[in-house]
Amino acid sequence: MADRQQRTLPTVADTEALGRELAAGLGAGDLVVLDGPLGAGKTALTRGIAAGLGVQGRVSSPTFIIARQHRAGTDEGAVPLVHVDAYRLGGDLDELDALDLDTDLHQAVVVVEWGRGVVEHLSDRHLRVLLSREPDSDVRTAEWEWVD
Repeated sequence: MADRQQRTLPTVADTEALGRELAAGLGAGDLVVLDGPLGAGKTALTRGIAAGLGVQGRVSSPTFIIARQHRAGTDEGAVPLVHVDAYRLGGDLDELDALDLDTDLHQAVVVVEWGRGVVEHLSDRHLRVLLSREPDSDVRTAEWEWVD
C-alpha cells in the first residue's frame, strides 16, 4: 500500500470488507488514523479491521469512553486492538497522554477515529484513511495511504 488508494463503498458491508483487507497488512505497533465526517463509516471500518485481526469482543464506537481495548484472538500471532475516539479530546494533548497510547502502540494495532492532526506524532509511520459519504446516500468513499 505504498501509494494512495481509493475505493467506492456502496454498503456498510463493503466498508467492513475493506477493513478486513487493510487488517491483513497490519500488526502490533501500527497506527491507523481515521478521518471523515459523522456517519462516514469510521466505526464500520474499524469493525472490519477488528474482524480481520480476529480480536475478541464486539466493536462499537468508543465515543463516550474515549478508548476501548479488544483482546487478541486465539490464533497464533494475533494482536490486540485499541480503538480510540479522539473527537472529545479536542486536541487536548494532556488527555491524550493520559491514555498511554504510545505504550499500546508497541503491543497492539491502534485505530483512532477523528485522529487527524492529533495522534500522528505517536508513530513514525501511520495508515491514514479518509472516509466520506455522499449526501442522502449510504455510498461511501475511502482513500488510504501510509504516511511517513
